[in-house]
Formats: sequence, C-alpha cells, structure tokens
Amino acid sequence: MIVAENLTRVYAMGRVEVQALRGVSLEVGKGEFVGIMGASGSGKSTLLHILGLLDRPTSGRVTIDGTDVLALSDHRRTLFRLNRLGYVFQDYALIGELTALENVYLTSLVRGDPEEEYLRKSTAILERVGLAGRTNHRQSELSGGEQQRVAIARALVNNPSILLADEPCANLDSQASKSILDLFARLNEDLDQTIVMVSHEEWHKEYFCRVVTLRDGLIGDTEECRREGPPPGRTA
Repeated sequence: MIVAENLTRVYAMGRVEVQALRGVSLEVGKGEFVGIMGASGSGKSTLLHILGLLDRPTSGRVTIDGTDVLALSDHRRTLFRLNRLGYVFQDYALIGELTALENVYLTSLVRGDPEEEYLRKSTAILERVGLAGRTNHRQSELSGGEQQRVAIARALVNNPSILLADEPCANLDSQASKSILDLFARLNEDLDQTIVMVSHEEWHKEYFCRVVTLRDGLIGDTEECRREGPPPGRTA
C-alpha cells in the first residue's frame, strides 16, 4: 500500500544543512499496524509527514496504492490527502469553539458531502470511538483522552486508506494512553485499518504488527511483533 524509496530530507538551518533522513526505504502493507520508533531527532516525524504528504522529501519516491503521490500537482495532492489519508497528532488540533460532532464533520464539509450523510457518518464514528454521549461537548468539556478520541474520529470519518498518528499519546497519562492504543488495536483488527504510528514508548510495541526503528535518519532495525490472539485490551 505504501512504498517509500530512498527518501532523503535536508533542512537548511542558516548556513548549516541538517539531514533528517538519509535514504530511507520502507513498505507498509494493507492492514498493518506499524510503529515507527527511535530517539528524539532520529527522523520519525519527518518520515511520517512525508508519507502523509504534509512535507516533500529532498529526494526519493513515495507510492501509495499505486499512485506516485510526489508527482501529483498541489491541488491533486490536497484531494488525495483529504480523501485517502487520516491524521492524528499529539496536540489533538481541535477547534475549541466547535462541538465534538462539528470537529468531526468539518473535513466532510470541505469535501462537499451532503449534510444528512456527514451527520450520520460523524455520529456513527463518534459512537465507535466511545463518545456517543459527548457529541455536543466542546473541547473545554472533554478530558485529554476524549479530545484525542474526537481527533481519531475526525481522522476516520472519511474512511481513509491509511491512518497516520504522530505520538498520539504524548500528552496523555498511562491509563488514557492505553485506552487510545486499545482503540487503535480494535480498529486495526475489526476494520483492517492500516495504521502508521510514531512512538517513543517501549510498551507500545505490544500493540504493533511491526516496529521500524530509525537512527540518525536511517532505518536501524525492523522487528516483527505478530500478536497472538486478540489485540491488547480485548478478549477472545
């Protein structure tokens, strides 16, 4: 589903060039839950942003579902992001003046979906992530874990091929973090949802199908983490 070939990313910091990625090649198959791990500054978020079309590499190639996404025009890249990819970030990125339901259907408004359809879909996805009774609450009325669930619902409402999550548990306590990871595991198991997630927590490994570790902008190790039985947080 995702094929990245020899990605490099160089940033100019004044007169100094910083090499965030030094030639990364990676494949992610449909239905995988892949964790990208590594020390701070290893290139994790840079790689995720390139895979999610939020940044362009200095060199290299990215193919998603057979489409050379780097060859698309800016307009077509925007449409590809809107229709095929979902994003979850550590800071939630919710609009405080809107309710949970309004935050979720915002992207559907941008797509021009009919009101009846986006209300139905947004309500249904909030129920799936465990927020059926919180649809009319604003950000200030939600816990950190609930805010992240709203962000996940927003990312999933348009049925994306790929869900990309950049340290989604970074601002959560351990209990809320486990709740979010359990949710990701259920989505991966029940919906065959492809998920690529950046993390720095060792205990998150038990949730992933595979772990890719970055070191200084290069892939250091790839570790298979095949789960036996149901994902964590579920019973058989």
